[in-house]
Amino acid sequence: MTADLIAWVMVLAIAAYACAGGTDYGAGFWDLTAGGAERGKRPRWLIDHAMAPVWEANNVWLIFVFIVMWTGFPTMFQAVFSAMWLPMALAAVGLVLRGAGFALRKPTRRLAQRRIYGAMFAVSSLLTPFFLGAVLGGIASGRVKVGTTASADAWANGTSVLVGLLAIAATAFLGAVFLCSDARRFGAADLVDYFRLRALLAFCAVIVLALIALPVTHDDARYAWEGLTSGWGLLLVLLAAICGLATVLLLLRRSYGWSRYTSVASVALTVGAWGLAQKPYLLPTSLTVAEAAGAPHTLSWLAIVTGIAIVLVGPALVLLYRLDTMGELEELTDADTQAARAPGDSL
Repeated sequence: MTADLIAWVMVLAIAAYACAGGTDYGAGFWDLTAGGAERGKRPRWLIDHAMAPVWEANNVWLIFVFIVMWTGFPTMFQAVFSAMWLPMALAAVGLVLRGAGFALRKPTRRLAQRRIYGAMFAVSSLLTPFFLGAVLGGIASGRVKVGTTASADAWANGTSVLVGLLAIAATAFLGAVFLCSDARRFGAADLVDYFRLRALLAFCAVIVLALIALPVTHDDARYAWEGLTSGWGLLLVLLAAICGLATVLLLLRRSYGWSRYTSVASVALTVGAWGLAQKPYLLPTSLTVAEAAGAPHTLSWLAIVTGIAIVLVGPALVLLYRLDTMGELEELTDADTQAARAPGDSL
């Protein structure tokens, strides 16, 4: 019972990281595609200000996932990192370069250095979710087992590639939806429609990739496919689709506040559906939750510590996100406003 509880805590933490961290990755994707220095000046200005208060806090969820996996399910941790050390290492390098690029780009005055740091941030925002998604795809397809040695097939296969691409598309969708609201909050009316269009395009990309994934996962990840197309897994998939369509409708109606909640719900429900589809396995179809669980007293203490962390850290994170969406954390200076003006704007 305790092992099942800890397993669902891990799934919920993955969902939280997919939503919170995914929004930042999506912002990095749009930073990458914003264009040259002049064309991309205003979108990148908005991305800098929208991400600044929360981007470091969002990585807390990823750390929590690894701690729960390592402590609660050491057999799974060993199997995953043995078989997937290369994509995990590449994702870790991407996290470091992404953070360094974002932190150093803004205060740097030299244009050449700003471009280098900006490229580090943007490219890493694309590669990191891809490799993390590829790892999840390799697990879902049953390629990771206890004793599996590292190989390209574990993560460079059809399911992994599609899940990696879906991760990029989903984060781009989240990032654009949130940036629509941020653009309105910062008074950048032209950027509202700019990111609204990109949110709709990203949603179309998610739909196309999901349709392509259906026949691929049917043959390559049969256990997960059956879980996603029946029972509670199917219910969550349908609810995720409804939330995604609701987000599109809200964007078309220019209701940008509620669209954030429905877009987050669509991604979180998709992660939940994946967790249900693998039940009772952590590594389909070779390692169940019960088989992977650590010692009973370790799981008990992990549950206690998790409860304490939720009580102590949870309200602070909720307050942080709430203050950020309300625009209470960082005021724009005159210099920022001047830097954000479009070419030809009057003073």
